[in-house]
Amino acid sequence: MADRPYVLLEAAMSLDGYLDDGSAHRLLLSSPEDFARVDRQRAAVDAILVGAATIRADNPRLLVRSPELRQQRLDRGEPETPAKVTISGSGALDPAAPFFTTGACAKIVYVPDAVAAQARATLGGVADVVAAGDPVSLPELLADLHRRGVRRLMVEGGGTIHTQFLAQGLVDEIELSVAPFFVGDSAAPRFVGDAAFPFGPGRRMRLADAGRNGDCAYLRYLLTNEAQA
Repeated sequence: MADRPYVLLEAAMSLDGYLDDGSAHRLLLSSPEDFARVDRQRAAVDAILVGAATIRADNPRLLVRSPELRQQRLDRGEPETPAKVTISGSGALDPAAPFFTTGACAKIVYVPDAVAAQARATLGGVADVVAAGDPVSLPELLADLHRRGVRRLMVEGGGTIHTQFLAQGLVDEIELSVAPFFVGDSAAPRFVGDAAFPFGPGRRMRLADAGRNGDCAYLRYLLTNEAQA
């Protein structure tokens, strides 16, 4: 793992495995206690990654919310919020989105080689646009982040991003919050999609921790030897 960051995959889902419902409004899955846990995790990483679809659908700011945690980062000589990272197959993102306009931190957009020039014309004023293969190579992306000093990366979704990182064996740890209700909508986004995952019935992940945050269950799994050391 010397050439890539430690990858923590963070997600909240319903009891039947959905990240959201099918409505136009974002579904809040986490409890206040779990939001506070995620905020602590954000404050402890160097960068946070979400997919372009998540930026379009949810308009996330991806900031550390707690003033105390932001100050602790500043006291360590770090930006008050981690770098923001996204992957876009088209490069067609709104430069006025909160992802780009909030937070005194680096913003990095990884795109296929073929659309890099066009994406730089649109987003070059608000982010560093990086050509990373065609399609975008996750190992190349992680190696580039490592060269930039990112040692811990939090991946926050959505389901397509989760699936790609997990299927390629690029996740060291999963932290999963499970909300105490069902969504029951096959059109809604799921935690992961279909893929050939390294961990199946014949190779089980290690459950490192389990607990409760408010009314949500909390599960922590370790996936690599480096994580389990």
